[in-house]
Amino acid sequence: MKRKIGSTYFNDELVYDGNDLGAVYTKEKTTFRIWTPAAGKVSLNLYEQGDGDNLIETIPMTADVKGTWVCEKTGDLNGVYYTYSVQIGNKVNEVVDLYARSAGVNGNRGEILDLQATDPDGFDADVRPAFNNATDAVIYEVHIRDLSSDASSGIRNAGKFLGLTERGTKNREGLATGLDHILDLGVTHVQILPSFDYATVDETKPDTAQFNWGYDPKNYNVPEGSYSTDPYHGEVRVNEMKQMIKTLHENGIRVNMDVVYNHTYHLADSWFQKTVPDYYYRKNGNHYSDGSGCGNETASERAMMRKYIVDSVVYWATEYHIDGFRFDLMGVHDLDTMKAVRKALDQVNPDIMVYGEGWTGGESALPAAQQATKNNIYRLDRVGAFSDDIRDGIKGSVFDFLDKGFVSGKDNMEENIKFSVVAATPHSQVTLTKAGDKCTNWSGQPGQSINYISCHDNLTFWDKLAISNADDSEADRVKMNKLGSAVLFTSQGVPFMQAGEEMLRSKPNEKSETGFDENSYSSPDATNSIKWDNKGNVMDVYEYYKGLIAFRKAHSALRMTTAAAIQNNLTFMTGLDANVVAYTIQGEVQGETAQNIAVIYNGNPDAVTVNLPAGTWDICVNGKKAGCRSLGTAEGSVTVEGISALVLVQEDDTVNKVPAEDA
Repeated sequence: MKRKIGSTYFNDELVYDGNDLGAVYTKEKTTFRIWTPAAGKVSLNLYEQGDGDNLIETIPMTADVKGTWVCEKTGDLNGVYYTYSVQIGNKVNEVVDLYARSAGVNGNRGEILDLQATDPDGFDADVRPAFNNATDAVIYEVHIRDLSSDASSGIRNAGKFLGLTERGTKNREGLATGLDHILDLGVTHVQILPSFDYATVDETKPDTAQFNWGYDPKNYNVPEGSYSTDPYHGEVRVNEMKQMIKTLHENGIRVNMDVVYNHTYHLADSWFQKTVPDYYYRKNGNHYSDGSGCGNETASERAMMRKYIVDSVVYWATEYHIDGFRFDLMGVHDLDTMKAVRKALDQVNPDIMVYGEGWTGGESALPAAQQATKNNIYRLDRVGAFSDDIRDGIKGSVFDFLDKGFVSGKDNMEENIKFSVVAATPHSQVTLTKAGDKCTNWSGQPGQSINYISCHDNLTFWDKLAISNADDSEADRVKMNKLGSAVLFTSQGVPFMQAGEEMLRSKPNEKSETGFDENSYSSPDATNSIKWDNKGNVMDVYEYYKGLIAFRKAHSALRMTTAAAIQNNLTFMTGLDANVVAYTIQGEVQGETAQNIAVIYNGNPDAVTVNLPAGTWDICVNGKKAGCRSLGTAEGSVTVEGISALVLVQEDDTVNKVPAEDA
């Protein structure tokens, strides 16, 4: 009974803290170690290939310390596939090593690899692009397949890791697509949707129409095979993912990875459950807890699950040079695990980003006080959470298609927008009771607030406006989109955007009552792909996003790193019309080049007049254009067009002055 899961002995005495779990390869021999304390017998199976009837031999393993089993095989096993046979009671489970570094087709056998041999040329000299503070990031969320699956992308390696390595790709009009588009836009980080090996795309049928976002984990430390050019040879997926990261780094783009440790696709058939039954999952009595909303939730508070998560992110950060981690349903994880993740990644590089969804997908067995939810983020250091406050404040609730936000005509949203501008940190001029029932000062520092309007989940920004503002003209909805982006990129915190938002991305679905798909996790390419041929139709919107990003990067006052700096330097204007928010930032903060910055948002359909502080101001952003050029000057007061933003700077030598007729 000592080895009963949940017993004090099991939790305290059977915790293995070594760094040699999995297959440790050298050309002379490979050593295998698996943690399965409840097993009565364990064997290693070696295979020639990743699938099929090609067993080489089965080798008995020896029980060792802390519930581990070990064996050793001499010779060069590079490229050999393997599994373990684990006997629990009278049942034998054949499992893939939880620490497998690659796998055969569909991830049903692990692969022993000489990882150094999978490095692209020059990967040992790969350098992470310079990056100082979380608030310097501009994050661009990309699905590997979405980016290139439409024929208009001009990308040869459609739907593959290598698609993000191609330069010079263009749509039918000759406009940049793919990587060149991303570079021109000016973002700092690409966040890739889950790219570890997931269960819901059959890698043996690459020419069959099939799609999934990838939130269905199967092998956590293995790249997804359908994104490689050859899923049958595991070394190919490793090499090609590294090529993608190396190319992005060479072009000044950091790479964040969407990770889904909160649940597995299956429970009974998962490698976790078959290796150590009921250890890796939370239960309420005899029932499995479902805090993920996907049928199960992992037990991060248990030592070996916590170790697994920490070991996994460190592996991705070191072997693949991943620059950040976006945790799916981070609220399912406990605070101590997220602290351990942050501490371990600091040993690799303290600039690696850590952030996630600050909520659960259902009721969790983990006590609320221990959950890494948004309202507990202030208890963590340099771990961020997505701000649903700014998301819903700008465009309306994602759970109510018809609900409107500040940019789409909803009244009394001023305090919500002000709350978002200060990145959910305390500010004496923000009245929380008027900002909405969800609004609390949950962010300890601005770098903890990941600000966004849209992501892969829910309706795209453009589709939301099409439904909530169906009676408005398309021209007015474009204004709403631009105003929303202006709020996003001039707010304190970390801006995040869905790929294609800058081109009014839409996800059509004729079978939906609304005509749009708000949950396209398994919808076809016709719905999910980025339609690059639309770029020429919306170049004004694209250039507007590009200009806002350039302006943000040019002005450190929009990227303050402490709550105190925001409190001391950002002042909201008073005496404004309803549905107008305006503020100034005192210059000389964090190396700011401008003496002062003024930002005005007008959510009204009609123009308003706003009084400016004394002096002459250069206009860099209005309702039509954005960037670092002066679009004209203002003094005393300024007129702000309906549904638009105005951003002005004072005495900034870096502003490019242009004649008014060119503005």
